[in-house]
Amino acid sequence: MLTRLRVNGFKNLIDVDLYFGPFTCIAGANAVGKSNLFDAILFLKALMDAPILDAAMAVREERGSVSDIQHLFTQTTRGICLPIKIEAEMLVPGMGSDYLDQPAAAKTTFLLYRVELRYRPPEGTAARPRIELVKETLDYIKKGEALAHLPFRHSVRWRDSVVKGRRTSPYISTDTQPDGSRVVKLHQDSSTSGGRTRLFQAEKLPRTVLSTVNAQESPTAVLARQEMLNWRLLQLEPSALRAADGFDAPSQLAASGAHLPATLYRLSQEQQKRDPADLSPEEAYEVLRGSKFGAERALAEIASRLYELIDHVGHVRIDRDDKRELLTLLLTDKYGTELPAKALSDGTLRFLALASIEIDPTLTGLTCMEEPENGIHPERIGAMLRLLGDIAVDAEVPTGEDNPLRQVIINTHSPVVVSQVPDDTLAFAVPEQRVVERSVIKGVSFRCLSDTWRAKNARMPMIAKGKAISFLQPIAEKSDPSRKGVERRVIDREDLQLKLEL
Repeated sequence: MLTRLRVNGFKNLIDVDLYFGPFTCIAGANAVGKSNLFDAILFLKALMDAPILDAAMAVREERGSVSDIQHLFTQTTRGICLPIKIEAEMLVPGMGSDYLDQPAAAKTTFLLYRVELRYRPPEGTAARPRIELVKETLDYIKKGEALAHLPFRHSVRWRDSVVKGRRTSPYISTDTQPDGSRVVKLHQDSSTSGGRTRLFQAEKLPRTVLSTVNAQESPTAVLARQEMLNWRLLQLEPSALRAADGFDAPSQLAASGAHLPATLYRLSQEQQKRDPADLSPEEAYEVLRGSKFGAERALAEIASRLYELIDHVGHVRIDRDDKRELLTLLLTDKYGTELPAKALSDGTLRFLALASIEIDPTLTGLTCMEEPENGIHPERIGAMLRLLGDIAVDAEVPTGEDNPLRQVIINTHSPVVVSQVPDDTLAFAVPEQRVVERSVIKGVSFRCLSDTWRAKNARMPMIAKGKAISFLQPIAEKSDPSRKGVERRVIDREDLQLKLEL
């Protein structure tokens, strides 16, 4: 769970410092920098799984090209690229495994990761620019200091369930040598490794040290790496959501929405295999009778959720075709008509995908989503937002199988979304000019509403009420009736004007 992100020098993010709760909504106009925040998060993820240069090339660029990594760096009018500095405070699970499936147990679960990168233009015969690692650290946050670092509303029981362990030294540190060179130190925290510290010359590293750790030497660092690898950006594509799955398809929902039938089939089978002792007497009797109750329960939960969006939903099922070895999603309406996925609307499919995430305990970590209101009728956006909120961890009760450590961050420019999210989950992205290296740069500032935990506990700057109101009630440009051929717009009708009581 990402609790705080500080970014400087990444695209138009200059001196950005933002706290996150279980659910966060970033609101702002187009091209203000909302997506750049997601890019910074995903860049951290990419650094955990690829060389630094490859991670940079994978980041989206505004013009749709990734051929020039220079676009990642904030640039002054004189062409100077500022170094990228990113700090992430995160809660990690207490147990996990590394890329070789070796078990890892964290010494501490509240961690602070810092990385600093510098752009190097092509030099001499070098045909490509480089990104040099300047600094990398992985430190811990003491349990006694956790409350100050978790400003959102939560219970003591929840905090005690996610903040555990003790430590007296960092896991990764960077030192500057007398000759000016920098050394990244990996301080091993496993009793089986002998406590030896591994040294790396920073300027020669093709990838971050954290991306190379294993459970035998550094189990806590492994869990920090795995936490960031579990950060995802959902970009649900209708074609992927409509596709059937083969029997050998992955059974976890992809970022595009692919493998929805396989995911739902797995969830239904897992429900069917539950111990009858965990069920009510009536439910256990049905399972022992050999009914399909267990398999149907997971799909019934999804159908119930879907009913909030479409009131004529009957039930959802997965058709298993043994001859063709295909799994197909089917939805039945209240009239008994069965509809395949290809006949469902984009909004219905998006809602189905999110509902599958909510009941899937194997999906943990951070989920980012851009403009979740797309494809949803304004009257149903509230149902979509409630579903997204329910995906996130409940910070009032301890984490567990029924309350996994999950987090949701969305961005939007929709007044309908802004008007319906809880006020303390909202952060506004507003353009703001910054003076850096004697150059004026168009940056972005994140602001909150007054009387929220962001304003009181995190001391985040507040947005002017006038700007917040104008975002909720955008004023349409007035038409000029004197112009020939100008048709009357809906907003110009007197009988549909919004009447405000004074």
